[in-house]
Amino acid sequence: MEMKKILIFPVLAIFSISCSSAGNASVEYDTVHYSPEYASGFDIVGNMGCSSRVVRVKCAWQEADSTAMELFIARGGERPPKGFKGQVLEDHASRLAVMSSSYVGLLSRLDACDSIAAISGRKFISDPEILRRMDDILEISSDSDPDYEGLLSCPVDLVLIYGISSQSPMEKKLVSLGIPYFYMGEYLEEDPLGRAEWIVPLAEILGIRERGESEFRSIVHRYDSLKTVAAGLSSRKRPAVMLNAPYVDTWFMASPRSSIVRMIRDAGGEYVYKGNDTNRSTPVDREEAFMLASSADIWLDTGSISTLEELARACPGFASVKCFRKGLVYNNDARKSPGGGNEFWETAPAHPDLVLQDLIRIFHPEATVCDSLYYYRKLPYNNIK
Repeated sequence: MEMKKILIFPVLAIFSISCSSAGNASVEYDTVHYSPEYASGFDIVGNMGCSSRVVRVKCAWQEADSTAMELFIARGGERPPKGFKGQVLEDHASRLAVMSSSYVGLLSRLDACDSIAAISGRKFISDPEILRRMDDILEISSDSDPDYEGLLSCPVDLVLIYGISSQSPMEKKLVSLGIPYFYMGEYLEEDPLGRAEWIVPLAEILGIRERGESEFRSIVHRYDSLKTVAAGLSSRKRPAVMLNAPYVDTWFMASPRSSIVRMIRDAGGEYVYKGNDTNRSTPVDREEAFMLASSADIWLDTGSISTLEELARACPGFASVKCFRKGLVYNNDARKSPGGGNEFWETAPAHPDLVLQDLIRIFHPEATVCDSLYYYRKLPYNNIK
């Protein structure tokens, strides 16, 4: 299916910007340069005849209820309007600091990992370009205690940050230091293609938006082709799918609206949990989790649990459920970085087609969509009796 691309159409005025530094009259935003088809958290706007772009992030953390931020990308000598309260990036970014490994996967699809000058969790990254330049990339540490001195000496053009339930703890300090930032809200997208579509604002920031749109079209084409294959297979049987493993004594069940559940459906499966209509994971007790697992044909995403023996210890009594007894338990940890990181969290947001391909093979072993699993592996029995 061809991705619908909307490049330019009139919109209501938002505020005025100066079209150039040469004294041109102020004009209002009149053009949407990119309106996403799958993502809901951003768009790219500007003015007809102007080179500058504004990337608007509509939702940068959970339950944010208004436009979270605007990044003015100043080009051709143009400046933002007086009173503009967003962030300003000059021309394009050539040196980035990234606070999540998932941004590395998106940048890698753009062949732009050489733009990463600083990163959080450097040793856990899988990307070959990052590994090659490891000694030249600043380890910025976590957002709760980042290396601001290193950022200033690095230096960087822009910091890619995120919020969970509120603003990033880095925001105020970055403002005081005069270091521009941009909120990435890709993890909030409910559509897996919506998550991948954040490659487009990243490409705009790097000054290569056409490349970003081209990469995204190829992702959509591949994903939709696999989805069509799965639709034909699932007419026979839709396996029931259990997710996750307990954290201490609590089981967090993904929302039925989440991107992983969307992929389960697109691969021809049926998620076992129906009791949550929010966009957040919901805690359930062990008894409810057991009932859910008992109804499942397949069990996915066991976190740090890597064998059925470990799973039996973490979930006493669960070894009796059908999917466990049949050995149909899979984790997304097949690919590890040299430092022990799980590549799934780094690259899967940029490759939803590969995740979907794995799920189709797991749900429908007779399908010939791939020769082997990419992100997933079946948990081994080890000493399970």
